[in-house]
Amino acid sequence: MPINQMKELKNWKTLHSEILVDQPPWLCVRADEVLLPDGRVVKNYMHVEAPDSVMIVPVSEAGTIGMVRSYKRGLDGIDIQPPAGMVEDGEDPLHTAQRELLEECGCTAGEWFDLGNYILGGNFGGGWVHLYLAQRAHVIAEPNPGDLEEMEVLWIPLEEIKRMWMRGDFRQISSSAAIGLALMHLNGSDHAGSPHG
Repeated sequence: MPINQMKELKNWKTLHSEILVDQPPWLCVRADEVLLPDGRVVKNYMHVEAPDSVMIVPVSEAGTIGMVRSYKRGLDGIDIQPPAGMVEDGEDPLHTAQRELLEECGCTAGEWFDLGNYILGGNFGGGWVHLYLAQRAHVIAEPNPGDLEEMEVLWIPLEEIKRMWMRGDFRQISSSAAIGLALMHLNGSDHAGSPHG
């Protein structure tokens, strides 16, 4: 069906919420009672609130992409992903991205593109992730993530990143989305992102 012929859908209405887990700033889990458009009421519809985060795909002038290899608790294993981090309260996401790129890869970048904001879970929530492409990235300092992670910074050729992405080697949805959108941008797609100075 063409987009201009789609029928109008209505939002659900939250009648009541009960907080089940509250661990600021990391996580809040609540059980909602919701009213559906047809009048039915659903109880215990779970919703997860988490802080916003950023993920950055840095591309060097040599055509390599900066990646971070570390243990990820959600996977319970070692994974490779673009640099990422949590948006501090009141912080602009672009500033977070620039800070995280410096902390995790020791880099700055000459050109930034906003690749969009995406909710992690369409049904349960989970926080928004802000994706960026950072071109003309170059190392200016030693990485200093300052958190729990033991990590290794890898600079992988663009063509190898494409092959890894096509094979499904990136096991986190945010990593796969960020890399896919960055590859589209670098390939001259209509989805060009919004430039930042």
